[in-house]
Amino acid sequence: MGYIMDLRAYVGHRPLIQVGSSVIVEDGQGRVLLQLRSDNHQWSYSAAGSMEPGESPEEAARRELLEETGLTAGTLERYGVYAGPEEHYFYPNGDEVYNVEFAYACRDWSGTLSCQEGEVDDLRFFSLDNLPDGVSDQVKRRLPEWLRYRRAGEAPGAE
Repeated sequence: MGYIMDLRAYVGHRPLIQVGSSVIVEDGQGRVLLQLRSDNHQWSYSAAGSMEPGESPEEAARRELLEETGLTAGTLERYGVYAGPEEHYFYPNGDEVYNVEFAYACRDWSGTLSCQEGEVDDLRFFSLDNLPDGVSDQVKRRLPEWLRYRRAGEAPGAE
């Protein structure tokens, strides 16, 4: 089931601090991979999820990318670490979390796109000037910072 789901058996929907990683995958044409989530039907990061005990943020990013998209990350570049009130989230099932997120960019990947059943409904690359309707608020907040990182080669928010 996973660490967070195991905790949910004890705490129900009460707020948890959830530490995890997200990945924005970019292709050779400068497009970003987004996933259509099964739970909220919004377009979100290429992959994201919580860390398991003993796992590093980078290991979590690699695992989530493989599980949710079928892609294997080469180099991951951390471009931010996020926490605070803007990371408060209610899942459609009522679970409440305050996320602490390690955000990565990946331009060096391999594999064939494959949606994780029950979690991902669709995977597509989009140009930044033609994003789909229904992009999550979290992605809308992150993309400008990721773009600054991409242009400058610096990691704003990275600690």
